[in-house]
Amino acid sequence: MEELEHTCPHPRTTLTEPAIFAREASCDCRAPHEKLTIAQARRGTPVDRPVRVYADGIFDLFHSGHARALMQAKNLFPNTYLIVGVCSDELTHKYKGFTVMTEVERYEALRHCRYVDEVLRDAPWTLTPEFLEKHKIDFVAHDDIPYSSAGSEDVYKHIKEAGMFVPTQRTEGISTSDIITRIVRDYDVYARRNLQRGYTAKELNVSYINEKKYRLQNQVDRMKEKVRNVEEKSKHFVYRVEEKSHDLIQKWEEKSREFIGNFLELFGPDGTWKQVFQERSGRMLSYALSPRESPCNSPPRELSPLRSPSPPSPPSPLARWHNARPPISPPSSPKGATASISSMSEGDEDEK
Repeated sequence: MEELEHTCPHPRTTLTEPAIFAREASCDCRAPHEKLTIAQARRGTPVDRPVRVYADGIFDLFHSGHARALMQAKNLFPNTYLIVGVCSDELTHKYKGFTVMTEVERYEALRHCRYVDEVLRDAPWTLTPEFLEKHKIDFVAHDDIPYSSAGSEDVYKHIKEAGMFVPTQRTEGISTSDIITRIVRDYDVYARRNLQRGYTAKELNVSYINEKKYRLQNQVDRMKEKVRNVEEKSKHFVYRVEEKSHDLIQKWEEKSREFIGNFLELFGPDGTWKQVFQERSGRMLSYALSPRESPCNSPPRELSPLRSPSPPSPPSPLARWHNARPPISPPSSPKGATASISSMSEGDEDEK
């Protein structure tokens, strides 16, 4: 892997490239490297003299807990250059145990963390004064819990005694061991998941019987999922039918109220139909009691020229009596008609 050369290491100002790898030779800082106290580092240092902070670890299955620890280390001082040491597979398998990620994968994971300025590969398990001097390390950052390993109760004890140790805080609820515990606890779930995604039983180190069992369980799960989908679709269909039925009933009620209102408006006690009927009844009664006269401007009948008009016959006594009576005007109401008939009767009796 190609190494990125550097002449004057100081904090990165951009995040367009990954962090550099530390050189095998000693640090070639051009600025004079005098020993700093924590108070001096917190007050700030010149731009060309950053405080070189070292943080080491395994960083297997790189997670947010690792990133937060490195963020704290990066922000310990105003002008910090963070160097991260990553132990090799050989040292890790010897002192701690087998890792999930290879050392190359772990190196690359650290290079792409925004807080890291430099990655030191194959970092030592125990920090020696020679190593600290070689890389011009001012302070070492790690959580304050004693780290017993390699026959020592705390591998950072001599760093603490030298006044070069700066503690960081662990993130509760997340660690590499916790992640591995979840995978081991739900091993069957992840094995079935990867079988379903195309991995072979050999790649997963799964026996023939377990492979068939997992595949059968996957088929059962797919059937259950189909049944759940059908149930959901059925519920959705029933809900839509109920919604449509509610709309239809509501529209039917509105139309019914409209029909009843129109019916009452026409045929109710004060409806339009009653008024029309009364008007028509009055007209019919008026026509019955006072029929229309024939039009007075009708043309007279012409006599035939062959026939001469006969002499007028003398009027009968009844006609003479009728012509002598005054004309009777048509009554304006049924009561008026009755009064006229009564007067006519009385007049007849007087004549008799």
